[in-house]
Amino acid sequence: MGHEGASLLLVDDDEVLRERLARALERRGYQVRTAASAEQALALAQAQPPRYAILDLRMPGRSGLELLRELRLLDANCQALILTGYGSIPTAVEATRLGAIGYLQKPVDANDVVAALGRLEGASGVDASPIETPSLARAEWEHIQRVLADCGGNVSEAARRLGIHRRSLQRKLQKYPPPR
Repeated sequence: MGHEGASLLLVDDDEVLRERLARALERRGYQVRTAASAEQALALAQAQPPRYAILDLRMPGRSGLELLRELRLLDANCQALILTGYGSIPTAVEATRLGAIGYLQKPVDANDVVAALGRLEGASGVDASPIETPSLARAEWEHIQRVLADCGGNVSEAARRLGIHRRSLQRKLQKYPPPR
């Protein structure tokens, strides 16, 4: 199943990125509609649910995660990719649990998006995933970030939940994220 003429909803509050990406995706055969906010995107999706959605994670008002939930309620077949900035990877992982097919780290270009959607098209079977399995070090780092976020940034509480010493956690937090 190709993407020719497939409807795609692109949602990002960064107008320059949004418009540049929209033009590039239109040149590749997608029917692109754009929105600057979750509210705008929902209005467009209610009128015509998109086959694909490219959602910025952090936007003023409702987040990309909240929008993802709403889009999946409107149409469970909507395939969503999350765009995320550095440091938001644990949240992007959470997005995949909510039904996103994957996430891309900004800055992205149309080739990145088309490649990610292509991996989806090429995936066979329900369990196929376009996301590569992270390294063990990366998975640990993402888990630590998620637990820390759940604790509202409280390092002592996060260390307690993780079952490690607070100083050990502080040392791990000072390191750069391991590569995927």
